Amino acid sequence: MKKLTRRERRLIRQKRVRKKIRGTPERPRLCVYRSLKHIYAQVIDDTKGHTLVSASTLSPELKGKLKKTKDINAAREVGKLIGEKCKEKGITKVVFDRNGFLYHGRVKAVAEGAREAGLEF
Repeated sequence: MKKLTRRERRLIRQKRVRKKIRGTPERPRLCVYRSLKHIYAQVIDDTKGHTLVSASTLSPELKGKLKKTKDINAAREVGKLIGEKCKEKGITKVVFDRNGFLYHGRVKAVAEGAREAGLEF
């Protein structure tokens, strides 16, 4: 039997979670992606397949403000930014999708930042 790579194991976890989590217009899905250099978050309505709000360490609001883009502080700022953008659009409740990543470190920091900004999940 072939040994699975780290990425393949994450994709298996992602599919397993995605079967249960579905973003609706009333409660969209907050999806987090973590790369080696950056962290990305988007709020998605799965019924239409539209991204309602997005933020990342590459966003113009954060680009000059952050010293590092790959640490927990940067992830928390992305969470706060996505929370503020959701408030402007009138979104208060979301479903958190960790996208197969462990709820720990930068992924957890995004969730905490979004909660600080007033999102409920």
